[in-house]
Amino acid sequence: MAAPLEAGPPRPEAARSPLSSSRRALVLNATFEPLGIVSSRRAVLLVLDTKAELVHTTERVFRAERMTVPEPSVVRLVRYVQIPRHYRVAVNRRTVFARDSSRCQYCGSAAENLDHVIPRSKGGPHTWENVVAACRRCNTRKEDRLPHEAGMVLRNTPVAPRHRVQLLALFGGGSEDWNTYLGEDADRREQLTA
Repeated sequence: MAAPLEAGPPRPEAARSPLSSSRRALVLNATFEPLGIVSSRRAVLLVLDTKAELVHTTERVFRAERMTVPEPSVVRLVRYVQIPRHYRVAVNRRTVFARDSSRCQYCGSAAENLDHVIPRSKGGPHTWENVVAACRRCNTRKEDRLPHEAGMVLRNTPVAPRHRVQLLALFGGGSEDWNTYLGEDADRREQLTA
């Protein structure tokens, strides 16, 4: 009869799909300011190339033949990277839905469309200050009119997001480790905008 197997210490879960949405890492500049979000596989490569250092890890690990590396949640670059200060995030469906928490800005239900507050046919620009997420019902009701002409009121004034990384984190769901570096605003979507 074979001897019973002894239970050793619990092994960390292996990271299997580094490209899934939960397998992402926040990249910080050398000054601890957020720079971007990368796959956890890319973050491991930055650490192995000594271009970054681990700040926070998950319970998962990457295994190779001769080493085991914890899966990064937050990494910090070793050298400072200059970033442009006047960068504006592109206005598209994905980013507007992230800013507006995928909620209609007229009634609060699930958003399906983008709406130009001042319609394009009346000279309204395609800018952060004029585009909101809207449900199909409100978008159809508003048609080619201004909100007050359709008897509608915006819940929030549309403005450009302050920080691209915060917007990306909200869109894909960030880790709790990220909140320290993204600021308290990362938890409150309505305060994401300046």
